[in-house]
Formats: sequence, structure tokens, C-alpha cells
Amino acid sequence: MHPLQCVLQVQRSLGWGPLASVSWLSLRMCRAHSSLSSTTCPSPERQEDGARKDFSSRLAAGPTFQHFLKSASAPQEKLSSEVEDPPPYLTMDELLGRQRKVYLETYGCQMNVNDTEIAWSILQKSGYLRTSNLQEADVILLVTCSIREKAEQTIWNRLHQLKALKTRRPRSRVPLRIGILGCMAERLKEEILNREKMVDVLAGPDAYRDLPRLLAVAESGQQAANVLLSLDETYADVMPVQTNPSATSAFVSIMRGCDNMCSYCIVPFTRGRERSRPVASILEEVKKLSEQGLKEVTLLGQNVNSFRDNSEVQFNNAVSTNLSRGFTTNYKAKQGGLRFAHLLDQVSRVDPEMRIRFTSPHPKDFPDEVLQLIHERDNICKQIHLPAQSGSSRVLEAMRRGYSREAYVELVHHIRESIPGVSLSSDFIAGFCGETEEDHVQTVSLLREVQYNMGFLFAYSMRQLSKRSVTDLCGRNDGNLKVIFPDAEMEDVNNPGLRVRAQPGDYVLVKITSASSQTLRGHVLCRTTLKDSSENC
Repeated sequence: MHPLQCVLQVQRSLGWGPLASVSWLSLRMCRAHSSLSSTTCPSPERQEDGARKDFSSRLAAGPTFQHFLKSASAPQEKLSSEVEDPPPYLTMDELLGRQRKVYLETYGCQMNVNDTEIAWSILQKSGYLRTSNLQEADVILLVTCSIREKAEQTIWNRLHQLKALKTRRPRSRVPLRIGILGCMAERLKEEILNREKMVDVLAGPDAYRDLPRLLAVAESGQQAANVLLSLDETYADVMPVQTNPSATSAFVSIMRGCDNMCSYCIVPFTRGRERSRPVASILEEVKKLSEQGLKEVTLLGQNVNSFRDNSEVQFNNAVSTNLSRGFTTNYKAKQGGLRFAHLLDQVSRVDPEMRIRFTSPHPKDFPDEVLQLIHERDNICKQIHLPAQSGSSRVLEAMRRGYSREAYVELVHHIRESIPGVSLSSDFIAGFCGETEEDHVQTVSLLREVQYNMGFLFAYSMRQLSKRSVTDLCGRNDGNLKVIFPDAEMEDVNNPGLRVRAQPGDYVLVKITSASSQTLRGHVLCRTTLKDSSENC
């Protein structure tokens, strides 16, 4: 919320409003004078003069402009044990959730899944409860996506559905509050507040710490918004709360924002500038996930392999990593910091039996040291997402991707030489501005030349939901392909003679017997470990 708006709220909440408050003060002074003297009330001019003096003294005792500036110089990353003073227009009690129930819905990418866990961690510490029942919720928060128009239309449709729920809310219950979080809140801002008067709270991707205050302001019947983007907010001190207690995998955000400024992409405008978490905080989170028994971690970032930890002065002396051969950036070259190769090395050492993935990378940030590390470590999945977006050099230039088709193909060959058997996936956009039939043909030819294991082509059709089998199990292989196999007894390689059934989190060897474009099928051979499977394959 803009500082000036805050000042006006403070004034009104404390009885300093410019018109109504003055008239109330005038009446009070008149009554006080009558009780002390039998004379008549002072003239209106004298009343107004006295009210103005009283108003000025009350205003002088309130918060100054410096109050709203003091947090600007304070570091964003705070220790979780620190408790901030409430703003002057709210009490500490008003910032507490008082066991109100929150319903969270997540739309879009893996970063939004992680953002949901961060937002819930913050609200949980403020005394809110989580519910999976929409009907019993006191607060409904939608974590939104803005990458395409269809994603935003999904949210508009959902808001129309929730409007009926809010209208039917019994007066005996606390009013239902609805909030829009994430990229759509950042991009549309006023349009959401003006178009849908039912929305009470807006919070951009860098404003989740402010959710308790925003919800407290909304309790007074006002709309509350914070869509300020930050240059340093990474939520490094916020431990995300896993929404599924039986999960065997987790997302770990290592950096936020993007500096690439591709001409088609809204991420720099909804997620802000690139900044990375300190390595130490990432390792701490990964260790805790390992202690909880999780078997797979995916490192997340809008440009995950451009990671650069500059949190310590000595890190700035680190040698700068080169870009992939033939690639350039749209920004001035950055120097120093602990790079992605260092982080990947440290994360892979936390637990040799925990799989490590990362997404979504940019092709420019695959130096040899990253490829060598992926090849050497058994628990770093031999799967790389390599977004091409187009097979036409002319279109790639218009997209501001920083490489040509030829440089991209050379990188593909280099990756396959460095990591034998690697699985590659990619993103493609069809119908970009000015794209010709010849450009499209070049994209199709790139698909045929590279022979990706998986591709994401936009725009795309929504896949039909499939029924889950009660007799089959499902997992993902090193290349991130879905593998379906019957739930049957098998041998445990570490305990010869012992027959077991696969449980969530187990590693199993499966003999593949059939395949489709997205799914592999087979039958299970044995339960194993990453080390044993690497040595025996």
C-alpha cells in the first residue's frame, strides 16, 4: 500500500480524519466549556480555532513520514525469531489470525506451489488454521498465474464462482475474505480491485510477509493491497510448510525473478529482478527435507541455473562462470558470487539417496562444470530442460533469446557428449509475432533433429483427466518420464530373499515393456538404491 494511503488510514482510525473528526471535536469542546461555566458556547470561529489546535497537537503526536521510511533501509531477510511492531493503526491482536480458517488454491507453475507453502508458513505462524473444505473457510486465497491469457481467464471464472459463495455467507459467521496472490495480482493490480469489488486482498510475489497485515486491514471492510516488488526478498528465513504430509518429493526455491527480458515474457514484470538465496539457507532446507524422509528435491527458479549468491563479501571474489558457447545476455555481465555449479555440488552431497532436479533453466547458463557435475553424481538426475522456444534464428532474435539455432544445436550435441544417455525436454511457442510458415517449418525441423524426450508446445490443449488404477503404481524415472507398473511383490537387493511391495519414496528397477509419447509401462524387478542401480546398470 502506498505510504500516503497508510497515513490517511492512520488518521481516520485514530479520529484524525479531516472533516468528521473536526466536527466531533468541536462538539466535545462546547460541552466541556458548558460544564465549567454557565456562559454560552463560544462562537463558531473560536470553536473552529480550538478544534484546529487540538487536531494539530494530536496529529503531531502520531506517526511521521519517517515511520514509513524506516523499513526501507532495513534488510528484508530477518531472523524468524524477530517480531516486528505492528503498524500504528493496528494492534498486535488484530494481526493474529484468531484461528480463522484459510483455504488456498494454487494455479500455474512449480514456483506457485512453493509460494503457496511460503504463504501458508507465514499465516500459520500468525494463528491461522488451514482447511481443505471451501465451505468452512473464512479466508480464500488464490495463488495465481499470468503467463497466458487463458490462465488469467481461469481466475476470473473462479472469482465469479466465489462471488456467489460470499453472497450466501450467513451473517452469523465472520465475513468471507477473498485474496488474489502472485503474478496476476502483480500484473493487473487496480483492475482486479475495481472490476471485482468482492476481492479484499491483493499480494504480489514479494509481499507474502505482509499477508497478516493485509488481512487485518480487510477485516475493517477496506480493500488492502501490496504489490511492491523487491530487489532482495527471497524468503530465505521462511521454511515452507509441506501441504501434503505424505509427499516424497518437494520444491526448494533457490532464486526469484529474472533479468533476461525475453520480448514475449511477463516474468520480469510480475516477479521482479533476479536475486538468489544464500547457499547456507538452501542447504539447511534440503537437510530438513532429507531428515523428513523425502526422496526427491527440485531446485526452483525462473532462471534457476543463473544462481549467484552474493550474500557474503568474500563470495564476490569468486571466479565468474562463462556462458554456454555462442550465447549472450541482454544485460551487463555479472561478476562474483557462488554460482549454480557450487550449489548443485553442495546440495547433492546432503543425501546421496535423495534425487536432485532443477527447473527452469536458460540454455545460456550451462558451462562445462555444471554438465560435468551432473554426469559425475549418481543422485543428480540425467535430465535437462532446455527451452528453445523456436527453431528459427530470425524468430529467436525477435524473442531476444541471446542465441541462434546453430548455437543451440551445438549446445545440445555438447550436452549429449558430456552426459551420455541424458534426457532432454524443451518449450516451444508457435505463432510468435511476425513468424512465417518458413519459421514454423524450421521449428518442426529442430524438433526432429534434436529428438527430445518431452516437449511443451504452446498454445496447447488441456489433457483429459485419467482414472487412477487401483492395481498399478506410478513413479518417474531419471528422465522425468512417468512410469506405470503393477503393484506386485519383488526382491529387495539389500535383503536377499525378502519379498516386499513398493512404498512411496522407494527406488525400484522396472523393465519397460511398452511406451507412449508421455508414459512408460513395465513390470517391477526389485527394490534398490541409487548407488546400487548406478553400479549395476
